[in-house]
Amino acid sequence: MKMKLVDQVVRSFRVAKVFRENTDKINSIDFSSNGEMLISCSEDDQIVIYDCEKGTQVRTVNSKKYGVDLIHFTHAKNTAIHSSTKIDDTIRYLSLHDNKYLRYFPGHTKKVVSLSLSPVEDIFLSGSLDKSLRLWDLRSPNCQGLMHLSGRPVAAFDPEGLIFAAGVNSESIKLYDLRSFDKGPFVTFKLTQEKECDWTGLKFSRDGKTILISTNGSIIRLVDAFHGTPLQTFTGHLNNKGIPIEASFSPDSQFIFSGSTDGRVHVWNADTGYKVCVLNADHPGPVQCVQFSPKYMMLASACTNMAFWLPTIEDT
Repeated sequence: MKMKLVDQVVRSFRVAKVFRENTDKINSIDFSSNGEMLISCSEDDQIVIYDCEKGTQVRTVNSKKYGVDLIHFTHAKNTAIHSSTKIDDTIRYLSLHDNKYLRYFPGHTKKVVSLSLSPVEDIFLSGSLDKSLRLWDLRSPNCQGLMHLSGRPVAAFDPEGLIFAAGVNSESIKLYDLRSFDKGPFVTFKLTQEKECDWTGLKFSRDGKTILISTNGSIIRLVDAFHGTPLQTFTGHLNNKGIPIEASFSPDSQFIFSGSTDGRVHVWNADTGYKVCVLNADHPGPVQCVQFSPKYMMLASACTNMAFWLPTIEDT
């Protein structure tokens, strides 16, 4: 029987396992689409792979030469893409079992701040501080599409991989049809420009109805994916370090999870905007990454340590 995620189940989540594999802040995490594996990367230049079913650390891969950020599993087994933090701003496609690079994707001239993989095919989007958005195919080192924008971009594919959204300059969301992106966005939603912070992340809910905007401030926004209307503003978590704190949906799109610089995980109801609970993880540092498993009743949060959370009550 599949447990349903309701308030009391969310409030019952407790840390089941803590991993201390890293010596510096974990800056990015990603579940495999089947939920069996989790990959993380850290400012200590390590990539760590976890088995979520067994609750074990499987492998560590070093990326000392180029550094590593924005890591994502690709659809092929044992492969990932990531951005670089040293030498240049090339995106790298890595085979994890033998630690070999399969391909490089050069083109960006400044730090890559957004990476999104299509949920259905081997293509991905990258956004950079060079104010461009690039579309890539994993099979080719050549950029498949280039969009020049007016400011810092964040980007994401919708759950069906048919359209993608670009958040630009922390004030507008542009929707593109993947098959005709070169014609420009088919719709642009203008929002009030953020005064206190930048947009640092964009995610579609799994039902495709809403878009979640995370920032490097203490504010998260939820907007309607069809009309661009602001639906909720989530606050109350702490971000006094100006870091890009990740906000994530639960798989049923009903709950929003976010880290906090006080080491805790904050949870809101997506429909009402009410705070459901604050989960205390005993994270010694700021929690930058939080994601809910796409398949299992499990949550992962990371500061320098990685925590796996499980519910402690049965759904009645």
